[in-house]
Amino acid sequence: MNAQSPEWHFVKKRTADPADGAVYVNGDRTRYRRTGGEALAAEAAYQRQLAALGYPVPHILEGGTTDDGHVFVVEESLGEHSLHDMALESLDGTRALSDTVVDLAAEVGSRLLRAQAAHVVPADLLMLREWVREAGWTDNVLAENPDLDTPRVRAALGRAVAQLAGVPMVPGHLDYGLPNVLPVGVIDWQHHGLVPLGYDTALALEIVPFKGGTKGYLASPEQRRRYLEALDETARATTGQRLSQHLAAFLLVKALFFLALMKPIDPTRTDKHLKWHYRRHLFTEVLEQYERTGAVDTARFPTLDDFAARHGAPGRP
Repeated sequence: MNAQSPEWHFVKKRTADPADGAVYVNGDRTRYRRTGGEALAAEAAYQRQLAALGYPVPHILEGGTTDDGHVFVVEESLGEHSLHDMALESLDGTRALSDTVVDLAAEVGSRLLRAQAAHVVPADLLMLREWVREAGWTDNVLAENPDLDTPRVRAALGRAVAQLAGVPMVPGHLDYGLPNVLPVGVIDWQHHGLVPLGYDTALALEIVPFKGGTKGYLASPEQRRRYLEALDETARATTGQRLSQHLAAFLLVKALFFLALMKPIDPTRTDKHLKWHYRRHLFTEVLEQYERTGAVDTARFPTLDDFAARHGAPGRP
């Protein structure tokens, strides 16, 4: 099957794929075809496993290698509009997130959580430490920000690992959020791996402020509470535990994730330097809240514009 045939229409390049792949859609938009390299092959194999476990993911319909040596995968379409798209489309002049989107996020998140809870892996501290390293891109973050490689940061991460002792590990997404969630399932499993139960789903609304106000919408405190209550109800029914009690530990690791690969190479790109310093500030904010109270409130984050107004053009450590 040729990706350039009349049946397939180019959608976009896969910019994160080192094999320079692309995404195509068929004429009636019921199937997507992706091309790439070894990373795509691994993602497709993982996605097949998840589908067999009852996860709400697109089913892989076909796979192989193209004439030019690319891996290709054909999968069913779960629709054309993510919850992120729906959130933007429903804005009415304010930044208020639609309640419909929140309810859909809770419904899909609960479906994923139930599937994950049915296939848990008993965790030990070594597995949790490896999750911190992989999910937080910790090696990269500390290499790019050596001033953060301190006993203080290591102690906070150790505290998070200790707090999560006893929480089972499950096959996870690692980059879960509204752009990857559709009303019927979850897409883009490129950054997959074992995660503590709840790490994916609990943060879907909490991570919006990490974008600095550039997403265009923001969940209210009541919406965030209602979303977490819905997931807690599912977690209690399946595991007997609330996942929201681990929110702060999850956010500490996610703050590392959002700082990964952020240090700019070009010294003239002041916009990228500003964003890097902004994400450094958010990590420090999460760290300080976690140390002080054991909780993290992302509503306290400044927007990128507010941070820029207060700090101007930050220096470069």
